[in-house]
Amino acid sequence: MKYTLVLISLLAIFNGAFAQDNYDVDLIPGALRNRANSCIRNEETVVDMRAPENVMVTVKRAITVFNENGEDEARLVLYYDKNTSIKAIKGEVYNAVGKPISKFSQSDFSDMSVADGFSLFVDSRVKHYLPNINQYPYTIVYNYEIRNKQNLIIPRWIPKPGDDVSVERSSYTFISKPTDDVRIKTLNFTGEPEVTIDDKQKKMIWKTSNILAVKTEPFSPDPETYRTSVQIAPKQFTYYNHKGSYQNWEELGKWVYNDLIKQRNTLAPTTISMVKDLVKNEKSDKDKARKIYQYLQEKTRYISVQIGIGGMQPIAASEVDRLGYGDCKALVNYMQSLLKAVDIDSYYCIVEAGNEKVSVDPQFADLAQGNHIILCLPLKGDTTWLECTNQKIPFGYLGDFTDDRLVFACTPEGGKLLRTPKLTAQNNLQVRKVSLNIKDDGTANGNMNTVFSGSQYDNSESIIGKSLIEQQKFLKNSYNIDNIDFENITYLQQKTENPKVIEDIKVNLRHYANINNGKMYLQLNAFNVTRSIPEIKARRLPVYINRGYTDEDTIIYSLPDNISTDFILPLKKSFESDFGTYESNVSLDGKKLIYHRKIKIIDGTFPAEKYALFSKFMSDVNTADHLKLMLSLKK
Repeated sequence: MKYTLVLISLLAIFNGAFAQDNYDVDLIPGALRNRANSCIRNEETVVDMRAPENVMVTVKRAITVFNENGEDEARLVLYYDKNTSIKAIKGEVYNAVGKPISKFSQSDFSDMSVADGFSLFVDSRVKHYLPNINQYPYTIVYNYEIRNKQNLIIPRWIPKPGDDVSVERSSYTFISKPTDDVRIKTLNFTGEPEVTIDDKQKKMIWKTSNILAVKTEPFSPDPETYRTSVQIAPKQFTYYNHKGSYQNWEELGKWVYNDLIKQRNTLAPTTISMVKDLVKNEKSDKDKARKIYQYLQEKTRYISVQIGIGGMQPIAASEVDRLGYGDCKALVNYMQSLLKAVDIDSYYCIVEAGNEKVSVDPQFADLAQGNHIILCLPLKGDTTWLECTNQKIPFGYLGDFTDDRLVFACTPEGGKLLRTPKLTAQNNLQVRKVSLNIKDDGTANGNMNTVFSGSQYDNSESIIGKSLIEQQKFLKNSYNIDNIDFENITYLQQKTENPKVIEDIKVNLRHYANINNGKMYLQLNAFNVTRSIPEIKARRLPVYINRGYTDEDTIIYSLPDNISTDFILPLKKSFESDFGTYESNVSLDGKKLIYHRKIKIIDGTFPAEKYALFSKFMSDVNTADHLKLMLSLKK
């Protein structure tokens, strides 16, 4: 009887271990396959902070890929540098029934520099691997171990990386000494971690399971605001032999200023003398800053230099002055040093840059946030912001790359959270005026003048100075209309703090108006048709409009003599909702048909239940934008 119980116990252990490693796709519950392109069968991440300069990260990850759209989750990408070493990588690939079909190790990975077209010096490298499998589904299992010689940035846990990914099981374990002081930020995690403490270590484990894939919803907020995540920040840290401690933005900002940038802003006496002479005739600090900014743009160019303290410390201002190039950190530090030479204060600011507006978290300080540096000038009553990596951007204008978000300013007094200026719906303007002559055969030609400002300036600024071929290609993409040609293309830039791009072109639309059975059919909105958005019956997420805008179009059609105008009546349409307003009207002045349209979309976050109203509003606008007039031809 005793031996029977032992045998049964051993079989149970064996079967449990086998079941854990059985990657037969049929074992995945149907709910986890619905809407999923891939499924994380099991992911176990262990972060062992043995010492501030010795953090071991061990990961086991098994992913089933259902189709080619799930390939991204099968790819493993690991970065390393002098501070981060890959100790081991191995893995296996299984077919649909869970049978192993291949193995791989570190030697099978591609290895290359992280350098890109803008990089000069980069000491980071990357290893990546994707199995060459063309039969779906399959499962890939990774096991790897990484050693970090720093604990300033601890790997974050995000169990569900995408909408089209389901998760069977995922866990995150953080191990430290019982006396280590850490701050923890959890988002959308229900329950508490499992915690065990003994004399040698404290272990915390977060677990989740059975997370379903979902359909991606348009106009959704930043995924980081609603996906489950855990972020850990130790109070005491080591980073590239620099030691420090912080619990909030103020303390972190003081460390960044004192350890990373304070000693990097020295300029040669000849440069200081040159700067003072450069601005000697300027009356105000803002005018002096403008003059120095112009000098910066003419003298320097942006190039990535990711060396030194993990790519976080700028190269010295004297080096930028000598070489004439630098990355965002270096150019901001250089501009700050030039301003300091004429006694103008400024703040070195860390920002999460990108078209999507992402703020640093005011409640949780860490340097995992932020990917770019900008400069703030706290001028009396006139705070001015500078983007130092762009030779063409106007003084005092940030653009949609860094507008309207909380940034982290590093000052001698400590860190401060500041908000960058907002590009509003009223200022994000596109104003178009068009005069078109309609010929008897329906061909339309004439002149079009469009003024872009605010964020819409950003959308058009890059075309300035491009070749005619590139401008033609840009216009073909911008005005996706059949049989359209462009001539006499001119772009002008008004480089003020509220800059504008003025586009002036001659257009020709062959057979734009259709003719059939003695009628001419003219679509009034030729150049700016708003797309409708899909209906969603059970919206889960809030409606998020990242940036508002205003478009205004006036098109004057000169009608041909063979058109009868007797029955053309004035038309007017207007809609209003929480999301914006729309109006259009048509009037007749002799042989001139005048079409005017204006739409304003308001940015913001709205309740999920209001999505149906948003969808209807956009659908109504789309229908109005497709309005065609049926014009009678004279007999």
